[in-house]
Amino acid sequence: MHLPLEPAELQAWLRLSMTPGIGNDAARRLLADFGSPEAIFAPGAAGRWPALVSSRQCAALAQAPDGLAQLLQKTRDWLAPGEGAGVDSAQHRCIAPLGHPAYPVSLLEMADPPLLLYLLGALAHTRWFDLPLLAIVGSRNPTPQGEINAREFAKNFGAAGWCVVSGLALGVDGAAHAGALAGGGVTIAVVGTGLDRVYPKKHLDLARQIAANGLLVSEFPLGTPPLTGNFPKRNRIIAGLSRGTLVIEAALKSGSLITARLASEQGKEVFAIPGSIHSPQSRGCHALIKQGAKLVETASDVLEELPLVPGFVTTASVPVDNSLDTDTSDDEDEDTNSSANPLLAALGFDAVSFDELQARTGLATAQLQTQLLELELGGHVTRLPGGRFQRIAVG
Repeated sequence: MHLPLEPAELQAWLRLSMTPGIGNDAARRLLADFGSPEAIFAPGAAGRWPALVSSRQCAALAQAPDGLAQLLQKTRDWLAPGEGAGVDSAQHRCIAPLGHPAYPVSLLEMADPPLLLYLLGALAHTRWFDLPLLAIVGSRNPTPQGEINAREFAKNFGAAGWCVVSGLALGVDGAAHAGALAGGGVTIAVVGTGLDRVYPKKHLDLARQIAANGLLVSEFPLGTPPLTGNFPKRNRIIAGLSRGTLVIEAALKSGSLITARLASEQGKEVFAIPGSIHSPQSRGCHALIKQGAKLVETASDVLEELPLVPGFVTTASVPVDNSLDTDTSDDEDEDTNSSANPLLAALGFDAVSFDELQARTGLATAQLQTQLLELELGGHVTRLPGGRFQRIAVG
């Protein structure tokens, strides 16, 4: 097992990462020249700074950042043996990229690798990055079908032996983590806060489940709040860790498309699930498909593009528009329930208003309301904001 960072080494890494105006690019130049963060701040080292960074950055490096001593103590307490912060601190780890065998090689190959990685969970002291890692990302406000797809695809990936990587956000991320766990697999959450915080708070229990079975990862120091700019930044880690990225519902301007672009730039596989041409949540996926991402309908569509792992069974696949009728034959139409229930056939798979549905079916208002309620209670239809209805396909 690799020894933890010594106090002086940890302090130097924290100081380098906290110094205002010193981003990862400037830090890498300094580290390449000096060899270690301790050497950067050693007596007499300042004379070499001007050749590597700007005068403003030199001035910043000369002053210890505010709060450094407090953060150092807080981090040491978090890493200390015993019980810390209500979580077994044996599951806590902090690793740096220079010569550390526990630092993921795939991140070192990125243009902007994190200076420090904080780990929390059952996998913290394992070579977790050697697992077959597959990212699932998507909208924070998915349609009900999108959330089901995320959960069911992740469940199948987990059952097939893959580790699902996502960002612990609301919507698709949370559903993906939960699905992987439900499939008996492990999952990794790359978060945009310090690991002593959980955001969103709604996912506190989910974060605890992930820590108990997998791993929480962050590049941000303890105490870091959920700042808006942190979340696009953490997306590069999700893409960098994973062998492929599956996008499940995304608007044209979204963090999920950032993750997909970064994955593509790193030569990783990108997959996207198509949706309704009328849904804004599908446009990002459609754009990715136009740009060369593989159109995905089942888990097998993803895994056939990646080396199979032991335990993968091709029948463990989830059709996106899977039939609601479990008794089907090869020569039946794609949805036998549609013929059995004309209202489901009239609904299709796009969101539709009550008035439009009434026009399609010719049903009286009371009759249509009754049938919709029955389908809702049966889990076949969901009610959307604005008085619209959408059919749900469950794998």
